[in-house]
Amino acid sequence: MRLTLFTGGICETNGYLVETPDGNLLIDAPEGVSDWLAQRGARVDHVLLTHQHFDHVLDAAALQAKGTKLHALEEYSTALTLENLFGGGMGVAVPPYRIDRRLPLSPEPALSVCGLDFTLYHIPGHAPDSVVFHLPALELAFSGDTLFAGSVGRTDLPGGSQQLLLDGIARDLLTLPPQTKLLPGHGPGTTVEREKRSNPYL
Repeated sequence: MRLTLFTGGICETNGYLVETPDGNLLIDAPEGVSDWLAQRGARVDHVLLTHQHFDHVLDAAALQAKGTKLHALEEYSTALTLENLFGGGMGVAVPPYRIDRRLPLSPEPALSVCGLDFTLYHIPGHAPDSVVFHLPALELAFSGDTLFAGSVGRTDLPGGSQQLLLDGIARDLLTLPPQTKLLPGHGPGTTVEREKRSNPYL
């Protein structure tokens, strides 16, 4: 497996290209990632969306038009993308897309894509549809906007809840093996051990 980071858009949002012998997938679809992939000559078969806030999905429609399958917890809506909130003054407009597959969370939260077996954790609080994608075999988790290096996701947006977020982080993320690497939706990577030891929000 080869992992490459792309960061783009006004929120400096991370997208992670995961290349495997069985195909390529992308974690989130920030603005500019479609052109970046084209410049690399990389085809993406699947996009796994950690949540659908606008900065994580601005290139979702462009990728889907090229044949990429979109996976998310919920169907597309302007409420989830925050266009209802920011569409006026900030001029946020997300090209519409459709979700090809809604993510399974019960009874066993598992997803197999491109030869990789993910465990899924639904951790609302930053967004109602926030999902963390965990690769236990690789001791790696894509944490979206739930947990950052030294911080956590903001909870003052529609559907936000600090208690839900912190409870979910404690239940699902801080119980992972301490050496598990966390790759967030913004900023640098970190580890479970480092955040348990030094994250002031926890």
